[in-house]
Amino acid sequence: MSQARSISRPTAQQAIGIYRTLLKPLYWWYEQRLSRAVLAGGKLPKHLGIILDGNRRFARSIGVETHMGHDLGAHKAYEVLEWCLALGIPHVTLWVFSSDNKSRDPQEVAHLLELFAREAAKMVHDPRIHNNAVRIKLIGQIEDFPESTRKALHELEQATAHYQGMLLHIAIGYGGREEIVGAIRSLLRAKAAEGKSLEELSRELQVSDIEEHLYTAGAPDPDFIVRTSGEVRLSGFLLWQAAYSEYYFCDAYWPSFRKVDFLRALRSFQSRERRFGR
Repeated sequence: MSQARSISRPTAQQAIGIYRTLLKPLYWWYEQRLSRAVLAGGKLPKHLGIILDGNRRFARSIGVETHMGHDLGAHKAYEVLEWCLALGIPHVTLWVFSSDNKSRDPQEVAHLLELFAREAAKMVHDPRIHNNAVRIKLIGQIEDFPESTRKALHELEQATAHYQGMLLHIAIGYGGREEIVGAIRSLLRAKAAEGKSLEELSRELQVSDIEEHLYTAGAPDPDFIVRTSGEVRLSGFLLWQAAYSEYYFCDAYWPSFRKVDFLRALRSFQSRERRFGR
């Protein structure tokens, strides 16, 4: 009598792979459905702000070194930029590195600064940037960055300064409180140069006076802000400009942020009524 052959069970990794393969057609169908709904919804953000959070936790979740999480996060930024370009969103602000992040482990910070320099050098020649006439503007304080990083970032900014397409703010070395303090300092210097006294300035000061000295002067305030990784806070992102923004907090870590997540966020935005206190 012949023995029945034993059927080996798949490993956990194989099971996950099979599960993801089976889900691909479903996700594709759902993504297409969401895309049609977003396009039909009409209303899209004029200025989308994104807090790119969760690179380190993503790396830990898949068992790789922290720097790999940051590298994957950089690739995701390109992908999300393409999604925004395809929809014609005219202003986008990506917060990639905060002023508080400078206090992290020196090795991690050094890798990030090298990564910024490398990606900036690539973007100078990226056809997606030039074919879509994307203007890139840096916002934040990078004076204490290594010269190589500062040079690469400034060259990217200069290479796109003449474009009139999407305005992409890259918030790097950025802090919202620092921005407001810097704006007030700039305003005081400008008024002093005009011969204004502090008494005159305090009597005449308007909201618009401060807005003119913010990093984002000339751009509309963000009407929609998305943060990944499940954290439900702004952490200082565009504090002044976000006074009337709509917010969306997504549980996915930044490197695993899918187009489905992006489209869900936009559908949420389209379902809201912005009243500005009225």
